[in-house]
Formats: sequence, C-alpha cells, structure tokens
Amino acid sequence: MAETADITAMRRAVALAARGLGATSPNPVVGCVVLDAAGQLAGEGFHQRAGGPHAEIHALREAGDRARGGTAYVTLEPCNHTGRTGPCAQALIEAGVRRVVYAVADPDPRATGGAGTLRAAGTEVESGLLADEAEAGNTAWLTSVRLGRPHVTWKYAASLDGRVAAADGTSRWITSAEARADVHRLRAGADAVVVGSGTARADDPQLGVRGIDGAVQPLRVVVDTGARAVRPGARVLDGTAPTLIAVAQDADAAHLPAGAVLRLPRAATGPGLDVPALLDALHTRGVRSVLLEGGPVLAGSFVTAGTVDTVVGYLAPVLLGAGPAALAEAGIPTLSQALRLAVTETVRIGPDLRVTAVPVPARKGN
Repeated sequence: MAETADITAMRRAVALAARGLGATSPNPVVGCVVLDAAGQLAGEGFHQRAGGPHAEIHALREAGDRARGGTAYVTLEPCNHTGRTGPCAQALIEAGVRRVVYAVADPDPRATGGAGTLRAAGTEVESGLLADEAEAGNTAWLTSVRLGRPHVTWKYAASLDGRVAAADGTSRWITSAEARADVHRLRAGADAVVVGSGTARADDPQLGVRGIDGAVQPLRVVVDTGARAVRPGARVLDGTAPTLIAVAQDADAAHLPAGAVLRLPRAATGPGLDVPALLDALHTRGVRSVLLEGGPVLAGSFVTAGTVDTVVGYLAPVLLGAGPAALAEAGIPTLSQALRLAVTETVRIGPDLRVTAVPVPARKGN
C-alpha cells in the first residue's frame, strides 16, 4: 500500500507534467518531484520543450545537495539513453538519490531500461504508482509509441439533437462563448489541428490558439483533396503558425505555397485522402497529437479508418430538427457494428455540456 506522502508527491508530478502539453513533441510530457531524506520537498520540474532538460534534471537542479539520500517521483520511467540530453537514470544516480518511484514504464525501445540501470547502481526502484493518472496525462505520446501514429482527438460542437448546423447551413454559433474558449485549451494541448475542405470553405478558419498565455501554436492542417477549398489569402495561410494543405497526388496545387503542400494518395474506398497516410506523414514530422476539428465527412473518414482515440463533444441546449449530423458515413451499416464509447468525463461549460469519451473494444457476439 502506497504511503500518503508517496501519493501526494506523485500526484504533484502528474500535475507538473501537464504543463508541458503541446510543447514537448516528439517527446513525452513528464513531471518530477524530489523529496529530501527527511521527506520534505527539495525540488520539482517538468519537461518544457523537446531538446531541453528533462523533468528529472530540472528537479535535481532545484534540489541541489538535498537530493542525496532522498526520493524522486517521476511520471515516466527515467530514460536510459543519450539523445539531445543525457540519460536521466545516470543523473539520478550521480545526485545520490536513494529511491526512485515512477508511474509508467517507458515503451520506447530507444529509452527504456532506466529502472534496470538504477537498480544495478543500488538505487531502490518502485513502479506503477498512480499509473492510470500518469498514463492519461501522457496518452498522446504513449499512443504514438505504441501505434506508430499520432493520437487523434475528434472534437465537435452540436445541438442537443446532434446537428452541427441548421438546415440552411448556418452554424455560428451553436455553442457558447465559454465552450469556444475551451476549444482553444484543446488546441493549445495539440501538436496539430486538422480540418477538411468543407470547413475551410464555409468558415475560412484561422485555427490558431487565442486567449492562452504562452501557448505553442499547433501545426494547421487542411485536408483539401482537390486543392480547391484553400485559396490565396485564406486565413489559414497567415503567419500565425505553420500550415500544411493535404491534397491528392494528382491535384493542381500551383496556387498554393509550395512548402505548404502535402501530397497524399486518395482513399482506397470512399471520398478524400488516405487517412493512415496522412497520420503517417504527420507522425514523421514529429506530430504526436492531433485535434480533429473537421466536419462530419472528415470525421467519418477517421472513424472508418479506426483512428479516433478520444471524442470530445460540446452539446448545446438547442434543438434544430434538421441539418447535418455530427458524423457522416463512417462504415457502420448496422447497430451491432456501432463504435461503442466509454464516457470518461462530463463537465458543464457555461450553458453547454462537454462530454469526453473513448472507444471500447468490441465484445464478441455484438
């Protein structure tokens, strides 16, 4: 049974790790707390940006000599390799830390093994404390390592009867200003924001993060198969953040900035581009988390491809009765094949309700 002090320290490390969301890719978010030999806080830190010091280094620098004989709490197994920074396992050993408690084992074969190195040096090592909380906070990076593609969160805003626009196409604004502000929090935590050609035509979105101090602007991606939706002067082509326009290999994209064009194969079945190829291209560019803000058709293509990891729906207390539904064709012909979700959170955002859910494995016989 974990001691209260251990739980408190690790929970603080999880909270610290969250400060790095949106700024560390392709690295994970990690938090670290160091208590001295008497169990008092000596230092803490988090991984702030790729290429910069890891969480353990920040915490050890703050702790100084007080780390000797103390305990380090880390949300991810200390790394065991030299990349742009040195191995954190060795730094903990050199600092004289007596005990290391980490939450989640590192699945990256290039960095794993830190626990073994620590034990070989005589350091007491424990794992698994608050693993679920630490994993939830680092889900994007863990998904990218385990599946070889970015973690995808599909966000949509709809009326209570599931419409994302009225029958005449008007959609501004179904949800409240509070809900729209909350979306910028999601953007700030993502490496890339993805929309489709329908959204680009209807809204001319800028897709930047607003109202969040210190936010790193995500990569803006428009899936514009025929290269007809994004025109010169579009807001998504401004200098706020880098932009990619994903087009078919045979599309005429001469009117677009050459450096912004990403050519991809068309989907084998149905309209649009090959979704796995898009995600692979983004992963190659260091993207570990995608916020999918596209309309019903693009969302349907991601669901069909089996690449939606989290769903965040903002539901407004509004009824429309007609208009497009939140999700278009998604390769689900019958109820028995429905994508079942487990609700992980429901929160009131102003007058609206934010529902977060994740897919659950299909049970045999369903």
